[in-house]
Amino acid sequence: MIACRWEERADSIKSLNVRLLIPPLRDYSGRFSPLKTAVFIGLFVPSGFTAYWYATGQLGARPLTEALHEFGDWGIRFLFLAIAITPLSRLWRWPRLLLVRRMVGVMAFAYLAAHLTLYVTDEMFNLARIASEILRRIYLTIGFVAWVGLSALTATSTDGMVRFLGPRNWVRLHKTIYVIGILAVTHYFLQSKLNEWQPTMLAGFLFWLSVGRVIGEIYPGPKLPPMWLVWLLCLVAGFGTLLGEALYFNLVMNVPFARMITAEISTTAGIRPGWAVLGTLLAVMIVSSLRAFQTRKPQPHPAA
Repeated sequence: MIACRWEERADSIKSLNVRLLIPPLRDYSGRFSPLKTAVFIGLFVPSGFTAYWYATGQLGARPLTEALHEFGDWGIRFLFLAIAITPLSRLWRWPRLLLVRRMVGVMAFAYLAAHLTLYVTDEMFNLARIASEILRRIYLTIGFVAWVGLSALTATSTDGMVRFLGPRNWVRLHKTIYVIGILAVTHYFLQSKLNEWQPTMLAGFLFWLSVGRVIGEIYPGPKLPPMWLVWLLCLVAGFGTLLGEALYFNLVMNVPFARMITAEISTTAGIRPGWAVLGTLLAVMIVSSLRAFQTRKPQPHPAA
C-alpha cells in the first residue's frame, strides 16, 4: 500500500514537472516541437552574448548604455519578426510557424522591458528625473507609449484572455501591433540620429507588413492573394525605401536629392537599407514559390 502511494506521488510529481517545464516546447497536441525548441533557444542567444560582452568588458567605455542599446535593438527586431510570422506562414504554406508567434512576441516585450530597466539603472533610479525626461524628450515619450501598448498586448496574449475578451475583441485589440510598430520605428529613428540604417530598413519592412495586412483582409482565409500583387508589393517596398531614404536626407539634412539617388544606386558607400529590404522580400517570395511547387498536388490522370 505504501509503495503504491509513493509510486502515485512520484507519478504526480513527474506529471507536474512535465506540465511546468515542457509547455513552451510542445505543440497544441502535447507533442514535443523541434521548431518551438529551436526558436526558444535562439531567442536567448542575443541576451547571452550581450551579458558575456558586458562581463568581459567588450562593450566600450559605457557598457551599461551599450547593453541598453543592444536589448532595445533586438527587442524591435523580435517585434517585427512576431508581426511577420502570420504573413510568412501563409506565403510559405507553413501553418505550424504560428506556434512560435506568441513566444516571439512575448520575448520582444521581455527585451524591451530589459531595455527600459537598463535605462532606469543608467539614470541611477532617479524616477523623478526619468519621468521628466520621458515627458520632455519626444523620442522617449513615443518609445514609452509603444512599450505600454506592447505591455497590454503581452498581458492579453494568453488563451484565457482570448476567451475572456472574445475572439473578435481580442483580434481588434491585437491589430494595434501595427500602431506600436510605427511608434517603435519612429522612436528608433529619433534616437539613432545619423545612424539611420536599421530604422530605415525596419520602416521598409513595416510598409510591406502593413499593406500586406490590408491585402490579407481583402483575401481572408487559406486562399492566397494573387502572386503578382504580392511581388509588386515587394518591389514597391524595396524601391520605396530607397526613395524614402533619399527624400529624408534631402528634407532633413539638405542633401541634394539627385546626389542621394546616385548614392542609393551605387554600392561604393555600402549596401543601402532599401536594397536590404528588396533582397529580403525577394528571398521570401522565392521560398514561397518553391513551397508552392513542392506542395502542389499531382493532377490525376483521366480515365481511359
